[in-house]
Amino acid sequence: MIVVVPIDPPRDGLVLSSLVDGSPLTEAEAASLYEATVADVCWAVARSGGDLLLNYRDAETLPADDADGDPEAEVRALALDALGEDAAIRFERQVGSNRAARIGNTVTHLLEQEGAQSVGVLEPTVPLVNRTEIDGAAMSLRRHEVVLGPSTEGRSYFAGFTAPIDFTDAYATPDLSTLAEKAAAAGLGVGFAPMLPSVATPAGLRATVAGLEARRAADRPGAEATAAFVDEVGLTIGGDGSLERE
Repeated sequence: MIVVVPIDPPRDGLVLSSLVDGSPLTEAEAASLYEATVADVCWAVARSGGDLLLNYRDAETLPADDADGDPEAEVRALALDALGEDAAIRFERQVGSNRAARIGNTVTHLLEQEGAQSVGVLEPTVPLVNRTEIDGAAMSLRRHEVVLGPSTEGRSYFAGFTAPIDFTDAYATPDLSTLAEKAAAAGLGVGFAPMLPSVATPAGLRATVAGLEARRAADRPGAEATAAFVDEVGLTIGGDGSLERE
């Protein structure tokens, strides 16, 4: 399976912006968290049987205020710093007028033009993912044409395909059910991966921090880069379930 990770350059105010108002994090800290989660996701794919493709946004697809600089260089530096200079990573720029179009163009091209047997789109904001979920999704794609990984608040963290769907508005909220409906409309069978939280929302960040604390208590470490960030800034879950800083 080719595992596509759609990624933005890790810039303040561009990535994880919803956390600035909904969590104790600043814009700079949100960008640092994004870098950490990307590193953990890339590590998970590298340890799996999948082939990693980083699908980055360039100046043509970024907001006008972020169209300067060299987005590709920033993404390459982030990935190679996480995995090393010799890592087997494919880099491709995103093409399309919106997120659904960009993901659809990538998936359809890989399936129809390059002859890939299966393509999985894995969000870069799910640090608790590991090779078990990735390889399990690849196995499920032998039985179902589409496999979806549910996340918090009706979102999906993974969408795998052996055949393309109509990607027009496929990521409309809630994208988990929207993607399933698109697959059903195309006559494709749908399977599901285990649920995992995404730090893209405050609720998902809380669930991720709780998951990290649970893994530490169970002596089952993982998501090393994200765990190190959480420890550095002192994030923890309070007695009322809110996200706090120590």
